[in-house]
Amino acid sequence: VFPEMALPLWKNLLQITKERILQQRRLSLYNGTHGYEEELIKKKLQQFTGGSINLCKEDNGIGILTLNNPKLMNAFTGTMMLELQERVTELENWKDGKGLIIYGAGKTFCSGSDLNAVREISNSQDGMNMCMFMQNTLTRLMRLPLISVALIQGKAFGGGAELTTACDFRLMTPGSEIRFVHKHMGLVPGWGGAARLVRIVGSGAALQLLGGASRVDPEKALRLGFSEGTLSSSDETRALEEARAWLNQYTEGPASVIRAVKKVVTAGRELPLEDALRTEKDIFGTVWGGPANLQALVRRPKHK
Repeated sequence: VFPEMALPLWKNLLQITKERILQQRRLSLYNGTHGYEEELIKKKLQQFTGGSINLCKEDNGIGILTLNNPKLMNAFTGTMMLELQERVTELENWKDGKGLIIYGAGKTFCSGSDLNAVREISNSQDGMNMCMFMQNTLTRLMRLPLISVALIQGKAFGGGAELTTACDFRLMTPGSEIRFVHKHMGLVPGWGGAARLVRIVGSGAALQLLGGASRVDPEKALRLGFSEGTLSSSDETRALEEARAWLNQYTEGPASVIRAVKKVVTAGRELPLEDALRTEKDIFGTVWGGPANLQALVRRPKHK
């Protein structure tokens, strides 16, 4: 009797393992086959130190990710790029997480890359590796099963503007601005910011923002549908409180359900329709008859 019973179990385990490997591969856009040399770029980035990326996981399932390099307007040093990757891995493993707020220390969001690091790795091989490294990280950030919001105070320039596009939502404080300054640097976005921007505001507006390197203040961001709202306060503590309250309307409820919501939306955005439908079916299967579903059925009849 045992071998017969063991076979389906074994097949099942094999299937799960295969899916896990596929999932990991799906999470990262680039690997060795794309000429991507991860270890090499990590060693290079390690040399440009300063600042940090801090993560605080709150009991209510909301994570606060802080870009912390205020003396350089929170510009990304090499070690901060590495730390961002570590924090994203930490968030991928946080099973109770529901929401994420990203903001910058010292009243500004992020001014992009630290130019000292950029100058040192200005040969094209390093540049391409850095581009693939950051695209991998920000794509994984975007695909987290957490509802994420960028809280923008002060300036979000260049790579900082790109980072805001890796979140589901953007909230701005009075007097803040987002600006894709890449053209003035003789560049285009390299961290995936252009591809994501087109999906948020459409190709016409994206062309204007990139081609004009224009200032996007809270009013213009609202008009373009780039931001969800302008907070009432520029004070760091109060702005963070407001962002928490705003996010809370979407993250209230059991983690399993909130995470499933984010997963079906990600699938709908990124996959061809048939694959998205199948993924939705699989995710539906994880919550149907689950604790939250059963409680809801007991608690209230739908038709009054």
